[in-house]
Amino acid sequence: MISVSTDKAKLDVPFIQNFLKDIYWAAGRTIDEVQRTIDTSVCFGIYLNDKQIGFARVITDYVVFAYLMDVFIDEEHRGKGYSSILIETMMNDPQLQEVKIWRLATTDAHFLYEKFGFTKLNHPEKMMEKIVK
Repeated sequence: MISVSTDKAKLDVPFIQNFLKDIYWAAGRTIDEVQRTIDTSVCFGIYLNDKQIGFARVITDYVVFAYLMDVFIDEEHRGKGYSSILIETMMNDPQLQEVKIWRLATTDAHFLYEKFGFTKLNHPEKMMEKIVK
């Protein structure tokens, strides 16, 4: 049985860190850093028979802006629609219903996020970033 939960106590932090440490967008992230990101985000774990198989988190002010990050499904469980279940649950979460602007960054999953209304930026020329290395 598949379930999605926002209960941070259920999250398998070593499982999350083990996945993130090797993926391009979070390479090298330590377990302490993963824990800090969990502590300061709205987190969603997805579970198959109570075993965590995926994760996502949202950084938000709950009214104006939300940024979707660290979305993944464990490799052995991909291709079964679990990422869609995870994102649909997040987009329908009651505490996030007032958010007006959602953003995310992806290299290879545009097809997934487009199903939930995400599009390319209307005005990318207005966006700026600062990357600290």
